Amino acid sequence: MDKFVQLANDIVKLLGKYGGSYASGILNTLILALVATVIGCLIGFVCGVLNTIPYTQNDPLPKRFLLKLIRALVRIYVEVFRGTPMVLQAVFLYYGLPYFTDNALKFTNIWVAAIVVVSINTGAYMAESVRGGIISIDPGQTEGAKAIGMNHVQTMTNVILPQALRNIMPQIGNNFIINVKDTSVMFIIGFPDFFAAHRAAVGASYLYFPSATVEMVGYLTMTLAASFLLRWVEKKLDGSSNYELVQVDQLTMTAGTYSHPDRGTPFDEQSREFTAAKELKRERREKKLQELKYGRPKGDR
Repeated sequence: MDKFVQLANDIVKLLGKYGGSYASGILNTLILALVATVIGCLIGFVCGVLNTIPYTQNDPLPKRFLLKLIRALVRIYVEVFRGTPMVLQAVFLYYGLPYFTDNALKFTNIWVAAIVVVSINTGAYMAESVRGGIISIDPGQTEGAKAIGMNHVQTMTNVILPQALRNIMPQIGNNFIINVKDTSVMFIIGFPDFFAAHRAAVGASYLYFPSATVEMVGYLTMTLAASFLLRWVEKKLDGSSNYELVQVDQLTMTAGTYSHPDRGTPFDEQSREFTAAKELKRERREKKLQELKYGRPKGDR
């Protein structure tokens, strides 16, 4: 019990002295994760769409060659950035560019460098998620869109992508949560994130475990808040599950798509057979109600 009391005292001491540094690190982490996730999603959408453009053997040779080349480049990009750690990607981009170009090309802004690294890494994961979301849509919808005269761009923007976006929304949220945690590796290039604040506090106070506890609670709070927000967004995208208003919509009824349980549709033919069947159904229902209320007549028992 004494250790927990000591841990609490050390945490209070750290927050009193380095609380501003922790808060600044949290803000920088959230901004970096959010901006990089948005840019990474845009990269992923572009790569995913390019990777699913259809072609046949009857298409011109230049078109087939270009699409195959694009798919090969996208595949190389995805495999390289998914198959290597983000910390090494940061090292290669931030320190490798000036090394190979004799300082002709280098990042002069640490924010730009961090956003580029995290965005490219996120885009590699999102490219496959978008591709999976697109091919998960029923092919019949693509055929239907083409049947009414839509070209490929119109089909993608108006039919396929809106549905694919809903399907991959959990993966977008998952990537954001991953980025909140994985931006901690940006300390390797000197980015002032939450983890960098922890390292600075530990270097000055030597209270490694209390500072790590603050980090753990901080990251957990950020990820839980992000999960709650993303579930709320998904619920909004799903819309309301109550469709009672549709049943009384005059446009729906006049369109002939609404069927009343007793009256049929507005366009049902009022033939003698239909009227007789409706009258028989009404009499049976009234008879059952009478039996429930007064019991069966003696002759029917």
